[in-house]
Amino acid sequence: MSITIYQGNEHSLPPSDINIVIDVIRAFTVAHHAFLKGASNILLVESVEDALLLKNKHPHYLLAGEVNGLAIKGFDLDNSPERFANTNLSEKTLVQKTTNGVKATLNSLNTKQLFVTGFSNARMTANYIRKLYKDIENLTIHIIASHPTGDDDLACAEFIRNILTGERDVASETKRRIMNSTAAKKFFDPQNLDFNREDIRLCTKELNHPFIMKVNKECKIPMIERIDI
Repeated sequence: MSITIYQGNEHSLPPSDINIVIDVIRAFTVAHHAFLKGASNILLVESVEDALLLKNKHPHYLLAGEVNGLAIKGFDLDNSPERFANTNLSEKTLVQKTTNGVKATLNSLNTKQLFVTGFSNARMTANYIRKLYKDIENLTIHIIASHPTGDDDLACAEFIRNILTGERDVASETKRRIMNSTAAKKFFDPQNLDFNREDIRLCTKELNHPFIMKVNKECKIPMIERIDI
């Protein structure tokens, strides 16, 4: 098993067997909670304009995401996992556009299998991949920490790598790094009302629901699907 960790969202990756894209704060923590609240699937788009065009064609779609962390005018939902955890999304199709996670995923399609996760679903994702592919020789895995500089996604990437390789995984240390990352700081600033401290609690909480999030690359628009395991 060959595992390489990349950081950032504007990469051009060589082919691989598996890519795992991480966005802890907050895109794929949001996606995790969206599926928990009943969402059917999540379409990934590159731009605000692409999202609004889809909404125009399919008014029942819900637009979700952010630009530079902030809510987008004309979107139905922002990028807050706390909001998603308290919203009924039964049978809804979401359209997601985010600064790091979605962009990194759309730049990671050069692979046989593509997964996305935050910390909340990281262990489940890593254990699934390890079990499913443990007997395959020369497996090539790329783990992409989508934040270009933040330690939050990098910590989660290293956490997943350690599970895949059978090394000691220290969830508490990963959680500490996420909470102390530069990306998390604005959530603890009482003067910054655009960011909800509760989001960080959800971004650092492991959940054990038996499903992983896999990207269907065969669709015209790449789509995150819930795969029950």
